[in-house]
Amino acid sequence: MLVLSRKPGQALLVGGRIVIKIVEIRGQQVRIGIEAPEDVSIVRQELHEQVGDANKAAVARGAQDASRLVTRMRDKKRSGRS
Repeated sequence: MLVLSRKPGQALLVGGRIVIKIVEIRGQQVRIGIEAPEDVSIVRQELHEQVGDANKAAVARGAQDASRLVTRMRDKKRSGRS
C-alpha cells in the first residue's frame, strides 16, 4: 500500500485517468473529490462489502430452497403423488 501525505487542494493521479483531490480536512474527517471516466465504477468499500455479503446470503438461501424443493419432489414421486 502506498501511503502519502497531502494537503487540501493537492491531488493524486491514478493510472493517468483518475484524479483524487483533497477537498477539505476537518478534524478526523477528510473530504475528497474524485474525477474519473464514466466507465470507472466508484463505490465506498463498506458498501461494496455489504452488497457482497447480501449476495452470498441470497445464494445460500437459494441453494437451501432448491434442496428443499428437490427433496419434496422426490418424496412425492416415492409416494406416488404428482
